[in-house]
Amino acid sequence: MRGIRGIFPALAGIVCIACTACDRAPGYPRAGAEVARPDQVLDFHMLYSENCSGCHGANGRGGAALPLNDPAYLAIAGADNLRRATANGIDKTLMPAFAQSAGGMLTDQQIDSLVQGMLHEWSRPAEFASLNLPSYSANTTPDLAAGQKAFVTACARCHGNDGAGLPRPPDSQLKSIQDPDATPFSVVDPNYLSLISDQGLRSLIMTGHPDSHAADWRTCIPGSKNPLSAQQITDIVAWIVSHRPKDFQREAGNAQPARNSGKPSNAGEEQK
Repeated sequence: MRGIRGIFPALAGIVCIACTACDRAPGYPRAGAEVARPDQVLDFHMLYSENCSGCHGANGRGGAALPLNDPAYLAIAGADNLRRATANGIDKTLMPAFAQSAGGMLTDQQIDSLVQGMLHEWSRPAEFASLNLPSYSANTTPDLAAGQKAFVTACARCHGNDGAGLPRPPDSQLKSIQDPDATPFSVVDPNYLSLISDQGLRSLIMTGHPDSHAADWRTCIPGSKNPLSAQQITDIVAWIVSHRPKDFQREAGNAQPARNSGKPSNAGEEQK
């Protein structure tokens, strides 16, 4: 009996040692190392990497979609438009809704974290504080004739007078081009226009494209210190959109007639 009684304390000690060692076993979660629930992640960099980088690039640049790491775009769009696009997506484009209230996976707090993170990391408000920024969306009636004229003035040097693009420069001139492979392309190509919304065109005209060194609305008129006006931007968008195949008209339900034109334009009310 004494032998049996002596076994119990020994077994108890072994069990205690084993239990104590469990929290140091490989793969065993340690105190404070628990993985946060997906809806509790508020770190901007993690949220951006998981939800945005695939289209907009790892650091807001170099993706297939519009660069978000662009101070000009952030200044014009502002927090409200960024929040609305992130939460609700953009109709008739590949930009999905991320807010849970719109069928996405992110909470309102996470949407705010993304928006505030972009503004904190990539905006330069002081650079635009003294400028009269163009409105993010069109709010006036477009004029196709004026749009064609403004396009030739501001855009023809890269895209040609008719918007159909320019031929590749001879090899002897390539050294003077920042990106030899980025030959200016057609902005009136039906395939291109079927893939981009009116607001997408407006955003590109206003902010340029940092990845391809395209000038923004402030410097796109050669030899002029005057930026494009909001009305000129609206008119240029209308003229470009007038080349879009009818089967791909995106804002037909909100069409407004263009001034000095015998046909209606669908660019009067541009979607976000």
